[in-house]
Amino acid sequence: MTERKIRVGVVGVGRGQSFASGATDVTGMELVALCDTWEERLLEVGKRYGVATYTDYDKFLEHDMDAVVLANYFHEHAPFAIKALEAGKHVMSETASNATLAEGVALCRAVERTGLTYMLAENYPYTMFNMEMRRVYRTGEIGEVTYAEGEYNHPMAPRDRAAISPGVNHWRNWLPSTYYCTHALAPLMYITDTMPMKVNGLSIACREVDAEVARRADPGSVILCRMDNGAVFRIFGLLLPGHSNWYRVHGVHGAMEITRGPGYFGPGQVRVWHDHWDRPEGVPLERVYTPDWPEHGDLASRAGHGGGDFWTNFAFANAIRDGVPPFLDVYRGVAMSSVGILAWKSALQDGAPFDMPDFKDETSRAAYENDHWSPWPKDAGLGQPPPSILGFVEPTPEGLAAARKVWADVGYTGE
Repeated sequence: MTERKIRVGVVGVGRGQSFASGATDVTGMELVALCDTWEERLLEVGKRYGVATYTDYDKFLEHDMDAVVLANYFHEHAPFAIKALEAGKHVMSETASNATLAEGVALCRAVERTGLTYMLAENYPYTMFNMEMRRVYRTGEIGEVTYAEGEYNHPMAPRDRAAISPGVNHWRNWLPSTYYCTHALAPLMYITDTMPMKVNGLSIACREVDAEVARRADPGSVILCRMDNGAVFRIFGLLLPGHSNWYRVHGVHGAMEITRGPGYFGPGQVRVWHDHWDRPEGVPLERVYTPDWPEHGDLASRAGHGGGDFWTNFAFANAIRDGVPPFLDVYRGVAMSSVGILAWKSALQDGAPFDMPDFKDETSRAAYENDHWSPWPKDAGLGQPPPSILGFVEPTPEGLAAARKVWADVGYTGE
C-alpha cells in the first residue's frame, strides 16, 4: 500500500484477536491499540502484538488512531460505536449493530452526524460460496429472488457452551434465539441486495436441549422476513441439535444453494439448477461445482469463518479510503439486527407480524427513538420481555451446578 496505513484499535482480546491479526499490509491497516477489562489477558496479548493497552475505553479513544473495531459483548456494541464515532473514529462492529430499536435509531443518527464510516463485521456473506452466489445472482441467470432460506444452527457440547458464557447473567445465557440472526440473514441480503420490511417469528422452547447448562432462553427459532421486493426469506437457528450453515435462493428463472454437508459449509460446492422449460440457452440444466475466491484467495483461505474474517477487514479499510459506505453499512446492519428484536416481539405474540422501520428515514425511525425494549438482566423492569416464550425460566439445578464447575475451571469467580 502506498497510502498511509489506517491505524486501528480493537476492543476485546478474545474474538477481537481475529481482527487484530487481520490488520496487515494487504489491507493497509496497522494495529496500534487494544482495549479490554480483562487486564491479565489484555497485557499478554498487547505484549504479543507490541501495541498500547487500555482497560478504560475513554482513554483508549484518546489514542492516536483512525478506526475502532468492536469485538466486545454482543448487546453492548451500539453505545461503544456511538462514542467512537463522536471521538472521530471510523467503526466496524461485530455481530449485532444494536440491542434495542432505540439504539438503532441513535446509531444511524451518529453515523449521519459525523459522516464517518460504519460497517457491521458480519463475516458469513464473505465465504467463497456466498460470494459466488452473489456473482451468479448479479448475472441475472436465475432472475429476481422470490424465496430464500438461511440457516445458522450451531449446537455445542454443554461444557463448551458453559465455558463461553461464564456467569448467570452472561449475555449468552439470556440471548433470545431470534437475536443472533445475522449469520443466517446477511448472506441472503448480500446475494440479493434486498431489505426486510416485515417480520414474523416463532420460538422453539425445548428445555431439554438446555438441561445441562445455565441458559434461560429458548434454543431455536424460525423467522420469516417479507423483503422489499415482495420475496419471503426463512431464517433458522440457533442451538438445536444438528449443525447447519446453509443458504438457498429461488428466483423467477431458477435456483441455487450451497450443497449440504458436515461442518461450516458442507463439502464446499455451489449448486445452480433450472426447470427444463426455463433453461437459458447454453446453460446446463444443473451444475454443481467448487467456486474460487475472486481475489486474495491465499489470505482468505487462512482466515477464520470461511475466509470472512479477512474480507471484513478488507472491505472496512477500502470503505475508509474510498469514502464510500460498505455494503454492510449502518442501515443494513441496524435493519438485520432489528430483525432479531422484532422477531422476538413476534414470538412472544405467537408469530404476529411486525413492520420494520425505515432507518434511513427520520420520520419513520423517530417513532422508535425511545423503544428500549430489552431482554437483558441489566435492563430488567416493568414492561421488559422474558428471554423465553415460557417466561423467566430458571436453569435446572443440575445444569447450574455443572455450569458452575466449568466456570471455576476456566477461572471465573463471579456469580
